[in-house]
Amino acid sequence: MQKEISEIRNEIATLTKGIKARLEYEKSFGITAIKRTEQTTTKQEEEKTTPTTAIKENKQSDIELLSSLKENALKCTLCGLHQTRTNVVFGEGNPNADLMFVGEAPGYYEDVKGLPFVGKAGELLTKIINAIDFKREDIYIANILKCRPPENRNPKPDEIAFCYPYLEKQIDLIKPKIICALGTFAAQSLLNTTESIGRLRGKFHDYHGTKLIATYHPAYLLRNPEEKRKTWEDVQKVRDYLKSF
Repeated sequence: MQKEISEIRNEIATLTKGIKARLEYEKSFGITAIKRTEQTTTKQEEEKTTPTTAIKENKQSDIELLSSLKENALKCTLCGLHQTRTNVVFGEGNPNADLMFVGEAPGYYEDVKGLPFVGKAGELLTKIINAIDFKREDIYIANILKCRPPENRNPKPDEIAFCYPYLEKQIDLIKPKIICALGTFAAQSLLNTTESIGRLRGKFHDYHGTKLIATYHPAYLLRNPEEKRKTWEDVQKVRDYLKSF
């Protein structure tokens, strides 16, 4: 009974940190209130604003918001990782990408350069991307955490809680047709599950209306090359899905 009470208290503490993280995030992004305003337009103005024009304007606005989001992330001090990082690794790629890769956290080389997947795991990811007829500049790459955990240790629950809103907003602004989660932490965080990557991979999941597929992290594949075949099967599903449009 005492153990159950302790577990409940830990869950409540983690949830509370997550709520605080969300509030601090919204505040840092300049959101203090939501106002409803009425706007009137003349018939001529309505005729000028075609659906195509509106889509272009909305996308440009999203790109500007993504840039502002990055500026906020670069100054983030919400968790203790800001004390040990060299650089914030916000993300990189095409803001109009149909395909978005999400990894766990920056490693040593990513922390040094401030860019995602630039070490040996990044080289393998680039080969995977090229193998499904894409280039790195075609897609967008980000991580659950924007700062490197010391010694590349696993992310802590409170670190994920503080950092996750940045990723949520990235996905919301980029609007990819499909997300590929790389590794256990990325897949579990995005899908809010404790299922193993072995059970999650190989099939499509739903992420708030967006297709998501999970596969092994490139760093894991470097240690376990025999699993590359399974990852190849997974990313072929990504390629085939995008070719269906």
